[in-house]
Amino acid sequence: QVQLVESGGGLVQAGGSLRLSCAASGSGFRIADMGWFRQTPGKQRELVAHIASGGSTNYADSVKGRFTISRDNAKNTVYLQMNSLKPEDTGVYYCYADITTTQFMLPLSRAWGQGTQVTVSS
Repeated sequence: QVQLVESGGGLVQAGGSLRLSCAASGSGFRIADMGWFRQTPGKQRELVAHIASGGSTNYADSVKGRFTISRDNAKNTVYLQMNSLKPEDTGVYYCYADITTTQFMLPLSRAWGQGTQVTVSS
């Protein structure tokens, strides 16, 4: 069974930075795409950033130029560097990983992290 453990959330002032990490543990799997969603107060869950197994990335328009997603495949870990944070970035951030078989990388499921709170004060 795959588990994703997030870390790095917290309280920061507007204009500050935070770095989120999400590490996958377990055995007998490979990871294809990874990324981050967020749930902000009063809004639907939003895809923040996505990184494919080959390294290509996509971002929500609201975070382009401020957030950077990256991954370390050897560590099965995805990161989200968040700079120039704004109060509207406040929310719970969830990482995900698309789990595949070790052979042929056939899709199995999507694993989710437990969520980490990010609060940006004005």
